Amino acid sequence: QVQLVESGGGSVQPGGSLRISCEVSGSIFSPNVMGWYRQAPGKQRELVAVMFTGGVKKYGDSVEGRFTISRDNAYNAAYLQMNSLNPDDTAVYYCNVRTLYKGYEYWGQGTQVTVSS
Repeated sequence: QVQLVESGGGSVQPGGSLRISCEVSGSIFSPNVMGWYRQAPGKQRELVAVMFTGGVKKYGDSVEGRFTISRDNAYNAAYLQMNSLNPDDTAVYYCNVRTLYKGYEYWGQGTQVTVSS
């Protein structure tokens, strides 16, 4: 059974940084795309950043240049380095993995990131 576990969320002041992690237990078919989505209260879930097995990255417009995604394919883990955080980044961040051929999709339970002074 595949499980995704996020860690590293928390509270930070505007302008600060956080790094969140996602570790996957169980086997996931490759190639796949792994990354992060977020959902703020009253808003739809939106793309933050994803990274394909081959190394291609895609970022949401609002985080481009501030956030960096990386992944360790050997350990089925992904990381999101978030810099220059602002209150609009406050949301629950969800880890997501989707296999490219069969379309299997998995979600983590989410980790809260709060940016406030």
